[in-house]
Amino acid sequence: MKLLIVGGGGREHALAWKFVRDNPALDLIAAPGNPGIAELGRCVNVAASDVSGLVALARAERPDLTVVGPELPLAAGLVDALREARIPAFGPSAAAARVESSKRFAKEVMARAGVATARAVACTDPALARSAARRMGLPVVIKAAGLAAGKGVIVCATRAEADAAIDAMLLGHIHGSAGDEILVEEFMQGEELSLFVVTDGTNVLPMIPAQDHKRLLEGDAGPNTGGMGAYAPVTVGTPERVQDIVEHVILPTLGALRAEGAPFTGLLYAGLMLTATGPRVVEFNCRFGDPETQALLPLLESDLVAPLLAVARGEPLGAEPLRWSARHAVTTVVAAAGYPDAPRTGAPITLPEPVPDVHIFHAGTRRLPDGTLVTAGGRVLSVTAVAASLADAQQASAAAARSVAFDGKQYRADIGWRELRRNARTA
Repeated sequence: MKLLIVGGGGREHALAWKFVRDNPALDLIAAPGNPGIAELGRCVNVAASDVSGLVALARAERPDLTVVGPELPLAAGLVDALREARIPAFGPSAAAARVESSKRFAKEVMARAGVATARAVACTDPALARSAARRMGLPVVIKAAGLAAGKGVIVCATRAEADAAIDAMLLGHIHGSAGDEILVEEFMQGEELSLFVVTDGTNVLPMIPAQDHKRLLEGDAGPNTGGMGAYAPVTVGTPERVQDIVEHVILPTLGALRAEGAPFTGLLYAGLMLTATGPRVVEFNCRFGDPETQALLPLLESDLVAPLLAVARGEPLGAEPLRWSARHAVTTVVAAAGYPDAPRTGAPITLPEPVPDVHIFHAGTRRLPDGTLVTAGGRVLSVTAVAASLADAQQASAAAARSVAFDGKQYRADIGWRELRRNARTA
């Protein structure tokens, strides 16, 4: 079997690792890939944003399955183009990907579906946005409505902070065109949960929930990032809660997208806030999340290619649930100096010796012609440890992250801290 992965981050390395682990004879191609993926298959230097180049590559290679990792090519219509070329592709159409590429569209879909989410006002005018922020009360959330690589959210505790965030997005264009429209949104109190479902547009295969850590610094301090780590499983993500989310969030949203003429097939990711009144949607993503994927896939015992291939071929998903290990996984992101604002690249990297049950997934790395591995992005590596307990997994993940060497590295040693605190209270 031949499989093409589009993308070159930690999520794509984790997917490649899972696919090859389950199918050792797999002919794996990645575009553009990264040095970690290069150890598992062939990497072809076609950017994930180059839709025409990716379609040409797929026409030449004729993969049995193409899995699109990042949101940008999905929003740009890569899956539509691959389907036109009769190449099976896993991921949503550009129309369905608007649940991530346009936060305003996602809010409209949720309103039609009766899905609980935060109140929000879409604005393109700074004065109207400031007025909306005052009506919303404090704290207030200011979000870029477009794709901002997970960094387009600012939680503001004061009016001055809200005004500054509004001006930075609408006038300073800190997120480019992604911030030409913003959402002024109600702040929701609670604990976040990430739930992924594989879907054929009607039927769903839920994964176990994970929890992401967005803030740069330990104790959830500092600026928002694309994600500094994740862990799974999460005790508040009980099977009963997952079923409730599927029934009251996922299935109504899929129904509303079908009614919209934009049926969603692929991986739908619901970012949720567990509030006092029940789960409410923070946002939807139209693809595997990063870094949650790096924590989830080492725990997944089922073959992943089969359901993805069924969806890509337009076949209905089977009813058999995914099988999961009873162990725990913690993923610690090792980020570059200056991340998230201005990450410094080109620093030589020294990786630790391999350790059983510790997986180092490449994200922002590059190999020089002389073989030196260097930093090439904000989030450089994702270090996942799997162990019998969450505490052991956290310790092993943090130890491996500590053993990675490059100038100015940043990481959090407290991934999973809420769960560990919860476990201590119930012990």
